[in-house]
Amino acid sequence: MLGVTDYGAFVIAFLLLLAIPGPGNFALITATGKGGIKGGLAATCGVILGDQVLMWLAVAGVATLLAAYPAAFHVVQWAGAAYLAWLGLRMLLSKPGGAPRTTRMDSGQYLRQTMMITLLNPKAIMFYMAFFPLFVDPVHHQGMITFAFMAVTVAALTLLYGLVAVLLTHHLAERMRASPKMANLLERLAGACLVGFGIKLAAMR
Repeated sequence: MLGVTDYGAFVIAFLLLLAIPGPGNFALITATGKGGIKGGLAATCGVILGDQVLMWLAVAGVATLLAAYPAAFHVVQWAGAAYLAWLGLRMLLSKPGGAPRTTRMDSGQYLRQTMMITLLNPKAIMFYMAFFPLFVDPVHHQGMITFAFMAVTVAALTLLYGLVAVLLTHHLAERMRASPKMANLLERLAGACLVGFGIKLAAMR
């Protein structure tokens, strides 16, 4: 299909990868808990935009450039780690019973936040550089058309996954609003996870 071999396997593989817990998933869940469905969908769009930039950078060979110049790779790596840790610490230090500062964020801020979390992960470029060739038919490959088709598929799958995740999170969040202490505990847990992801990203070699 347009140069993609085993399109069904490509779709299933990417959906499974989306479901793996990571900073993007935690940011999406947090945005939904704080900003409702609108905030969650904005966060989903941020993930999609970030992914699209990384995919096309990978196609353009930026992954090769990062591999050839480790210093550039580590600068991006540390920037991503610092950003995740900063977001996590803000959540960890939120006051019990108080309204976290993130509740005043508008949809554009949720979008920008998740987009930055996605962009500041240099490993994602390497991932797309390794993942795409697995499903490219070397015989029927159509160049940029094939990559564009794969990019559109990734965006559609991310939107579908995000919509389901947002609706489920919003349903659970409505039940949690009656218990501010529990909501604050979950916020701190999410913050700790983001800090953990930041440390993990900084420690990668």
